[in-house]
Amino acid sequence: MPLSRQRRFPRDDRSVAAARAFAAGALVEWGRTARLDDIRLCVSELATNAVLYGVPPGQEFCVRIVADGPLVRIEVRDGGSVQLEVPCSAVDADAEGGRGLLLATALGDDFGVTAHVTGKTVWLVFKADADA
Repeated sequence: MPLSRQRRFPRDDRSVAAARAFAAGALVEWGRTARLDDIRLCVSELATNAVLYGVPPGQEFCVRIVADGPLVRIEVRDGGSVQLEVPCSAVDADAEGGRGLLLATALGDDFGVTAHVTGKTVWLVFKADADA
């Protein structure tokens, strides 16, 4: 039976660290720490994008973590209308940003974006055996 947990966060810079801690706490509680560092980094990147680009003022974003067999899926849903642009190659070395989603898609084993009537869900899947 899959394990699942979700939590909403306000559009605030402090929410990125809170989302990362939330995800790590769930994975530690479930004994799913094999890819913990990768997952924490990716939650940070997706939450940062939600705060900077995806969440309209006064609204929240939602982080969902699902562990099912050897898979861990992270999802970040926001209500914004900004279309997600995934970089297809290396970012200019002088650029101050633009590497987060590229890094997240490189670390995850599967990636996608699900569009909703309002907003979108950005998700990543990580394959790992449950820790003993």
